[in-house]
Amino acid sequence: MKVSTNKVTGAGLLVALGIIFGDIGTSPLYVFNAIIDNRIISEELILGTLSCIIWTLTLQTTLKYVLMVLRADNRGEGGTFALYALVRRRRKWLVFPAMVGGAALLADGIITPPISITSAIEGLKELPSLGIKEGSNAVVIIVIAILALFFFLQQFGTASIGQLFGPIMFVWFTMLLVLGAIHVFDDLSIFKAISPHYAISFLKTYPGGFWLLGAVFLCTTGAEALYSDLGHCGRGNIRFSWIYVKICLLFNYFGQGAALLAQKYSLNGEQITLSSIHQPITALVKSQLRINAFYDLMPQWFIIPGVIIATSAAVIASQAMVSGAYTLVSEAMRLNLWPKMKIRYPSEEKGQLFIPAINLLMFLGCVGVVLFFRKSSDMEAAYGLAIIVTMLSTTILFANYLVIHRINSTWIYLFLVGYLTVETSYLIALLVKFMHGGYITLLIGFIIFVIMFVWYRARKIKNRYIEFVRLDHYISKIQELSVDVSVPKYATHLVYMTSANNPKEIEHKIIYSILNRKPKRADIYWFVHIDTVDDPYTCEYKVTHTIPNDIIRVDFRLGFRMEPRVNLMFRKVVEELVANQEVEINSRYESLSQSKVVGDFQFMVMEKYLSQDNELPFMEKLVMKFHFWLKDHSLSEEKGFGLDQANVTVEKFPLIVAPVTKLRLKRVEN
Repeated sequence: MKVSTNKVTGAGLLVALGIIFGDIGTSPLYVFNAIIDNRIISEELILGTLSCIIWTLTLQTTLKYVLMVLRADNRGEGGTFALYALVRRRRKWLVFPAMVGGAALLADGIITPPISITSAIEGLKELPSLGIKEGSNAVVIIVIAILALFFFLQQFGTASIGQLFGPIMFVWFTMLLVLGAIHVFDDLSIFKAISPHYAISFLKTYPGGFWLLGAVFLCTTGAEALYSDLGHCGRGNIRFSWIYVKICLLFNYFGQGAALLAQKYSLNGEQITLSSIHQPITALVKSQLRINAFYDLMPQWFIIPGVIIATSAAVIASQAMVSGAYTLVSEAMRLNLWPKMKIRYPSEEKGQLFIPAINLLMFLGCVGVVLFFRKSSDMEAAYGLAIIVTMLSTTILFANYLVIHRINSTWIYLFLVGYLTVETSYLIALLVKFMHGGYITLLIGFIIFVIMFVWYRARKIKNRYIEFVRLDHYISKIQELSVDVSVPKYATHLVYMTSANNPKEIEHKIIYSILNRKPKRADIYWFVHIDTVDDPYTCEYKVTHTIPNDIIRVDFRLGFRMEPRVNLMFRKVVEELVANQEVEINSRYESLSQSKVVGDFQFMVMEKYLSQDNELPFMEKLVMKFHFWLKDHSLSEEKGFGLDQANVTVEKFPLIVAPVTKLRLKRVEN
């Protein structure tokens, strides 16, 4: 469903609840559990961290993303690459924060489903009758089963069940609100946390308080996804629905804080509060007392329905992340930052797509995370590191966006320094988790970044050595070949894909293919060029009749979210040209022309391979070898362009970027 960027509608608000806020909406499942882990419960700890949560949600989510970054919409679309497309012409180096941010967001997409779903299912431990003990495999098995079903259903799309996402998330947020509102009365002093004084005092005086920012940060991890999903429901709907979402989240956090201070637990038949035991809340203590900051808000009779609602919300949050990953990869492909992959469209709904390879990789990654960590408390160590890197990248890109829009430099520097300071602080605090599992997320993100960098860098290396020639220098030779009956006709219409931006130029390799390699006689020569533009949904073309009815060039201008279905688009162009009587496509064979038989179309794809006759520096050689390995294991050129393989000829030619200059070869006499 596509909704206007600014228009607020009931449907748009419901879509926003169902798609936009899933990730950040499930954070109450694990934030306070991460905070109290191995900590002594005290008023200073609860009020201090709660105050940090309130102001993190205010400064990071509300101020930065909802009020500021959402303004950087690219024709209604948001996200790292949409923002990069808006600013990439300002500085070439901006591609690096874009790649880092994109890689980190994809890595985050692998950790979000496991931690969200596991945190929800762990609520079953609160029921002694089920007999699910600490260390039991039951939770792991249930989570993997849900993940398997979840990723299997991705291929069918969410057109039918997507309408349920909004109502389910409305129920979820309302449940958060009600549960929290009930328990704030356990200790009304909890509202003192609204004052930033408690956050500042906590960070200054509490032992190790700064390092707890890593756990606090988990409350805003969905803010980046909020921006990425801008195109689904529009800025106005996101901003308006965030008011309700934030109120629900805050009340739940208030309720959890009050319950942790005042709620009584049974230990050896004695009723005690957590603050009275004066010892860290270790895993053993959690198990003995069945402590779960979120599920302790629920009465026993509501645990099962609560787990079902929480699991549904976690699955929806995961759906948003996975769908976002598909979109991110498709954008990266169009921006030449990712190898070509097969894309399917499970429904006609705009923006709905499915990438089988990414789906499989994410499923394997999620299962690996579940099997490695097993418990949500251990997954928390790996969570957050990736997303803070994405937020830092967004800060850099958005600052450049402000420069382009000529915002006063004072405000730009204030934004840049302020948020770089805040987010760097979170990053440092999160790095303490590096050896406890954080390295897993960073490793995944690093691998993804390397793939992006290699694909980008290899393209730059290749472009340095692409030789373009003036097309008009060869027009007469091509025309002579076209009418030379001594040369067997290769095709009636011969179509070449060209990377030449200038319509008056053409790659030398194409001229070589036509005239030298095996002369290819045709009635009409077509040159097709695709230009990826910054607007996400541009789909237009221009025709240049270099020699009418002999040499024709077609330039497609496609947005970075548009798939290059060249076969379909080219056919449409030809039909329009025929209708306008701009071209004659009938065969020119005497026996066929009288019957007006349409001539055949043959597409030529020039596929490069790395020649052995290269003297590359070590790093460039490594980059090029990895690039061609990725190319061999990704979608072929013809499939990437959406061409019908029945009408495609692939011509391989060597890529010589650094020819051998010194060759010791000595002639000897007989």
